[in-house]
Amino acid sequence: MLAIADLDLVSFSDGQPSEFCTSGLEALKTRLTNLFERFTAELSVIVIEIRLQGDVAYDYGWHDLTLTPKDGGESIRRRYRYVDIWRKNKEGNWRLWMYMDNQDIADPFRPEQIPSAGAQVHGSF
Repeated sequence: MLAIADLDLVSFSDGQPSEFCTSGLEALKTRLTNLFERFTAELSVIVIEIRLQGDVAYDYGWHDLTLTPKDGGESIRRRYRYVDIWRKNKEGNWRLWMYMDNQDIADPFRPEQIPSAGAQVHGSF
C-alpha cells in the first residue's frame, strides 16, 4: 500500500485522526506496521466504479477485511465503504492521493438487512 501512496497523501480513515501530506504517509506506515505485527490480514476490494478526469481519477466501493490475530483467537471481519482519489505524479505514475472510508452498516429502517448478533464486530484495531 505504501508503494502506491502519493507523498502528499490525505487520509480520512474511519476512527482515525485526519492526516495530510507526509504526516498522512507516516501515519499510514505506523498503522500498517502495528496492524501487521498483531494480525494476518486478508483484504478483498470490491470496486463499484472508476472514473478518469485528466490526471485525476477516483474509485469507490467496499473493502472487506478479515484480521486473524497472530497469537490466536477469533478472526475479526469488517466491511468498509471507501472513496479513493488518485493523481498522476510527474513521472506519469498513478498514486493514491486521498483516501476516505467508514464502516459499512445495515440500513436501520430495513430490519431484514441488520446482521444477526455476533455476525459483525465493531470497534477499531
